[in-house]
Amino acid sequence: MNNSKNILLATAIVPLAFGVTGCAPHKKDVKPTNIVLIYLDDLGYGDMAAYGAKGLKTPNMDRLANGGVRFTNAYSSSATSTPSRYALLTGTYPWRDKDIKILPGSAPLLINTEQMTLSRMLKNAGYHTGIVGKWHLGLGSGNVDWNSQISPCPNELGFDYSYIMAATQDRVPTVYIKNGFVEGLDPNDPIEVSYKKNFEGEPTGKLNPELTTMKWHHGHNHSIINGIPRIGFMKGGEKARWNDVDMADDLLDEAQLFIEENKEKPFFLYFAMQQPHVPRTPHPRFEGTSGMGPRGDVIVEADWSVGELIKTLENNNLMDETLIIFSSDNGPVLNDGYYDDAVELLGEHLPAGPLRGGKYSLFEAGTRIPFMVYWENTVKPKVSDALVCQMDLLSSLASLVGSDVRGGDSEDLIDVFLGKSDKGRDALILEATSRTAFRQGDWVMIPPYKGAAINKFVNTEVGNSQEYQLYNLKNDIGQRNNLAKSNPEKLKAMLDDFIVMRGKGYKVTEKLILE
Repeated sequence: MNNSKNILLATAIVPLAFGVTGCAPHKKDVKPTNIVLIYLDDLGYGDMAAYGAKGLKTPNMDRLANGGVRFTNAYSSSATSTPSRYALLTGTYPWRDKDIKILPGSAPLLINTEQMTLSRMLKNAGYHTGIVGKWHLGLGSGNVDWNSQISPCPNELGFDYSYIMAATQDRVPTVYIKNGFVEGLDPNDPIEVSYKKNFEGEPTGKLNPELTTMKWHHGHNHSIINGIPRIGFMKGGEKARWNDVDMADDLLDEAQLFIEENKEKPFFLYFAMQQPHVPRTPHPRFEGTSGMGPRGDVIVEADWSVGELIKTLENNNLMDETLIIFSSDNGPVLNDGYYDDAVELLGEHLPAGPLRGGKYSLFEAGTRIPFMVYWENTVKPKVSDALVCQMDLLSSLASLVGSDVRGGDSEDLIDVFLGKSDKGRDALILEATSRTAFRQGDWVMIPPYKGAAINKFVNTEVGNSQEYQLYNLKNDIGQRNNLAKSNPEKLKAMLDDFIVMRGKGYKVTEKLILE
């Protein structure tokens, strides 16, 4: 980084540090850096051209990857949604709490309202904070009344503004929630939600397949909304229900509005997009654009959304002042509950790239994800092999803005994220559906686990084996050569370190097959 860019970074940090300590007011002629975190849902390591995809065109995502720091050893904390989002916001391993798993739409808020979060840290540092898109971390205290103010919600966790879906696009309630209130709700048509039993007289995907426009494959056979059978039961709220094909536009509009309304002050936007999670419902103008069916089409749609968001920053002369982070919550999955030709139309495209496994898996494709950091005219283009995790953003961004906040499991890697250092983490514990594995240096170790080797519903290898698995990822990125038996010394050393990192009370031996 040259001297002029050093000066730019310094002026971005100092005023925020003053704002935290109260030592001096912000200077009116200095504008601190904005932060935009773009977070996709189920986008795989191989789903972008910049990461080797040959069948998909992703020019806007590639612009961020090729114009900033593109990481090849970046991880989400987990191979599923809720745990990854928890770790992203709290800087804490999700396996430390047994309740942190994939949530229904009616679950209570997972994060304690007194807990430090990425959003609260940035709010305290002088940022106006907002989230637009998928939440999936629970709402309320257990019995949500969707017809009045929903609290606690993201606004109690340091977000000044929130426009969210409670869980996922395939789960009820299928409504947007703005600052704790269902958007567009008619009080004469109250919403009822249950994940236990249906409401009398309401059709379901299981009993009324003739009413569906998308056929369910597994699990998605409850209430039918917009012709799509969902997970969970819902009644009422007709006017408030989203139109699935408009979702990308709806969320983009909110994200752009947030930028426009806060362009005169430092802001943090967490833009949590829904693509390419099921149900895959591209707007008609994107149908057929990928040649891979709905899954490919919604990735093209997501790329367009990224481009439109960048245009909004450009039109407001904010690109030089905005740090953009792009990533995905976990690895890819094809058939995740609906028949949508994701498998049949895949062609030669490899959503996981050279990696083994996918969503729900302890193999690399479950948690190794696309991750880029872009800051125009400040961060130089670079490919980094440093080991980093989304968890590290809390401590790293705190360091950037002059805050002394540090997350419990989050490491300060701001120099790595800005491309000034190649020294990332030494080790990382990875999680998939309550099972854990250990990445250390170029090696990864997976302990034995009971259960099927393949998730029969999504046809993905999940990493279960009766034996220890040890792979050298530098030489074997596809994890095809298990070295556990041929290199017992390395296995034991990693196992010892893994047990220490997992903490008191955690034991594993070669004779123990973990539940």
